[in-house]
Amino acid sequence: MPWTLDDYPSSMKNLNEVTKKKAIDIANAMVDEGYKEGQAIPIAIEQAKEWRGNAGKDEIEDYRRHGKPTQRSKKGKKYDSNPERMEEGEEVVTHDDGWAVKSSGSDRASEVFDNKKDAINRAKEIAKNKGTSLTIYKQDGSVEDEQSLDNNN
Repeated sequence: MPWTLDDYPSSMKNLNEVTKKKAIDIANAMVDEGYKEGQAIPIAIEQAKEWRGNAGKDEIEDYRRHGKPTQRSKKGKKYDSNPERMEEGEEVVTHDDGWAVKSSGSDRASEVFDNKKDAINRAKEIAKNKGTSLTIYKQDGSVEDEQSLDNNN
């Protein structure tokens, strides 16, 4: 059954309205993509909190007004797009302000760190939670290291 703002997992009850809305959207998309509910819910909550922490005031207000949690497909149809990039690996790349963590298909960094070690640690955490890969780049743009991470690593 798809989650809505009227019917959602109890672990989301203490989230504020916009973060809850985003978590429901992410969780529904993840389950539709084949994740088990028990795995999707905590990841969705963490990703929604991260989104909220990184989003600007205008983006949050726009999502509060216009964002509608997607409904899970009743036929198991996968979404054409995955807004939270849950299937993509993480990358650590150079950034004007230090080192950035981003999804492999994204142009925008999810977080930026002063030093590479902190960026790598955060990227590993995200990739492990998503069960995807991590690619670490050198300052010259060449690949330094590639790792496959899952919830058991």
